[in-house]
Amino acid sequence: MLTNYIKIAWKVLLRHPFYTFITLFGISLTLTVLMVLTSFLDHLFGSHYPETRRNRTLYIQHLLQMDSTRSSRQAGPMSFRFLTDYAKSMKTPERVTICSFFNSSNAYVGSHKIKLNTKFTDAEFWRVTEFEFLEGKPYNEQNIANSDNVAVITDDFKRQYFENTDESVIGKDVEIENIHYRVIGVVRGSSYTRLFTYADVYFPYTVPKSNYQDPGMRGNYVAMVLAKDKADLKPIQDEFQSNIGRIPLPGVQNGFKYAVLEVKSEPYVENFLSMILGGGPGLKTIFFGVIAFIMFMLMGLPAINLVNVNVSRIMERASEIGIRKAFGAPVRTLLWQFIVENIFITFIGGAIALVLTLIIIQLINRSGWIAYADLTINFSVFLVSILVCLVFGLLSGVAPALRMSKLNIADALKAN
Repeated sequence: MLTNYIKIAWKVLLRHPFYTFITLFGISLTLTVLMVLTSFLDHLFGSHYPETRRNRTLYIQHLLQMDSTRSSRQAGPMSFRFLTDYAKSMKTPERVTICSFFNSSNAYVGSHKIKLNTKFTDAEFWRVTEFEFLEGKPYNEQNIANSDNVAVITDDFKRQYFENTDESVIGKDVEIENIHYRVIGVVRGSSYTRLFTYADVYFPYTVPKSNYQDPGMRGNYVAMVLAKDKADLKPIQDEFQSNIGRIPLPGVQNGFKYAVLEVKSEPYVENFLSMILGGGPGLKTIFFGVIAFIMFMLMGLPAINLVNVNVSRIMERASEIGIRKAFGAPVRTLLWQFIVENIFITFIGGAIALVLTLIIIQLINRSGWIAYADLTINFSVFLVSILVCLVFGLLSGVAPALRMSKLNIADALKAN
């Protein structure tokens, strides 16, 4: 029986190409937009290379100082010393790494200038993150203690700086801002959407120009705190706030008198939202509420279109229903026929959307619009989207089908 329903559905789709095109276009467009959007959000917030353990990592990025009236404020990243005293000293985390935000620099190959971004890190940086080393190895505590002028470079910088990319560059010299460094490792690069790990060249924090000895509170450094287990995140946050609570208030920093000092250790999403939206209570709820509203609108408009098309498609088949009833077809059989037809066409639309999404994601990944982009399909969202489309498809198909199946034979034939 099911096979017969599918055969009938296929014949109906071929018999009405315009309705078929409109219906498939609405379903596939909706699912494609949803999947591309969720893939990009997953790229931004999910655990991906080289930050594959974001689900048990806290980020410390922002120090805020305000005066007693809260009318004046200073804010920004912290100094290496501040993070060493109050983050690195914690006992609960598995590991804590301190690194700078990336800095713009230049390197030259002959007269050709290469614009690049550099980052200063400690040795723990390579243990908290999971970079793939294509050549060599990371620098360690001994390199840092010796203030060795060594560097880890990305595969992209290797292609730009060295003529023969087939040969190993371990031990070779690179000159950046008139300082010579010895290459000891080559890694697959990180996307610039991952600010804590993105750079073209990584240096130990003890090389020149890192300013790691700055005695003030603020500087250009941030920290990533890796918990042993996800359940340890709250105890780590409590320990960090306890450490921050030891700072005497009020105080003076570079002539600024502050009475309030705030530093937070947050999961990546909260940290990201604080950075781009300025923070605030309930910010995460508001942000995801807006995202949910956008997705609802993206789903809702094509769904309404789908409802109208289905109603027209089923009403147009009134004579068919009348004839089948004349030959004794029960109401339940007619209902199941339209239900199977809607499920069938929804799955065809889903398959088209899956192919379109794969093509678009591959185009984005290969286009270079986002360096080292690694967008992937979120299959959980895909399944939910299919389910939502099925619900709309069923609702739009069942109601008119139920109405038509209850018509008497004469009225059904007359309706045509």
